[in-house]
Amino acid sequence: MNTAKVVTMKPKLLFLVTEDWFFCSHFFERAWSAKAANYEVIVVTRDLERSKKIRNAGFTVIPINFNRRGINPLKDIKVICQLIRIYWKEKPDIVHHIAAKPILYGTIAALLTFKPAILNAPVGMGYIFSMDNRVTRCIRPFLKTAYYFLLNPRKSKVVFENNDDLKSFVSMKAVKLNDAILIRGAGVDTTIFQRRSVEPSGIPVITLVSRMLWDKGISEFITAANIINKGNNIQARFILVGDPDDDNPSAISRENLKSWHGVNGVEWWGWREDVAEVLNATHIACLPSYREGLPKSLLEAAAVGLPIVTTDTVGCRDVVRDGQNGFLVPIKNAQLLAANLKKLIYDPNLRLKMGLESRLIAENLFSSERIINETLVIYKDLLSKKS
Repeated sequence: MNTAKVVTMKPKLLFLVTEDWFFCSHFFERAWSAKAANYEVIVVTRDLERSKKIRNAGFTVIPINFNRRGINPLKDIKVICQLIRIYWKEKPDIVHHIAAKPILYGTIAALLTFKPAILNAPVGMGYIFSMDNRVTRCIRPFLKTAYYFLLNPRKSKVVFENNDDLKSFVSMKAVKLNDAILIRGAGVDTTIFQRRSVEPSGIPVITLVSRMLWDKGISEFITAANIINKGNNIQARFILVGDPDDDNPSAISRENLKSWHGVNGVEWWGWREDVAEVLNATHIACLPSYREGLPKSLLEAAAVGLPIVTTDTVGCRDVVRDGQNGFLVPIKNAQLLAANLKKLIYDPNLRLKMGLESRLIAENLFSSERIINETLVIYKDLLSKKS
């Protein structure tokens, strides 16, 4: 009798993402849950400060040096060749490509190797779509064309964070409707970001949590502070939480940030790990962004039970119901931003009412548990079709 044990190989799930910090912020929980569901998890990314956390979780990290600042044909071809070698060696069952370059270069590598199941995730759409200048206007048509050919190859799926992007890519025939899936952002752990029982005392605190980029509406936030606190007559504290992203063309210089600090109620706190504590000391959340996928900082603010003032733009309006749990204002309009912030600064009852609605929205639509389960269902479906 043959008593040899049958060894069952774990399916390999490979994440391709430019930055290790972005993986940790937006995909770590899903990768951890996939590992618990018996996937072998590989993360191909720039090996920087957060890779230690990824390795400590039991994931394999394979370093790759993406250049996010622009297009360099020689360097980009080198990256594609490196990805082809990685895909040949690792033979992943599923590849999860996150954002523009990983989608385009990763899909080329996947199609030229063992043809793993492809899940592409165009999160946020980035600088090319959020900013409107000569460079972005030149590059945008080429990127759309590349997406048309590579975003949704045969037997792949495409995950969008908001309905606007999903409908846009389906209408331009870059994605087949049956392959387009809506998963609302990275989710928020509502057990960590809990609704507080009482509002903090003192002058109202308005907090903006994001990378310090111009296209996050930082300039409009500063202008609104100058309008409300004119002449250093402080009616509210305006807190910036986050660091510049030096590889992003829209990065704000540290000199600018330091020059704003301490003027008309503006404070720049830099990067903080304790975001839940920061939000618990906050009265109003604000993000006047020009465009988003689905901003995690607003999900966290909603979970804590904060009223939110943000822009009526892609991604942001998925979190805020105008007049219900906050206010939506036009992009690049500091006057209306200030006017709507004032409504909340001077009305604690309105803050409480809107904050309660925010918490309900976070629990019902954006919990981490929901986002994780929806993602694992896609992995399972891709695996079954591949086999």
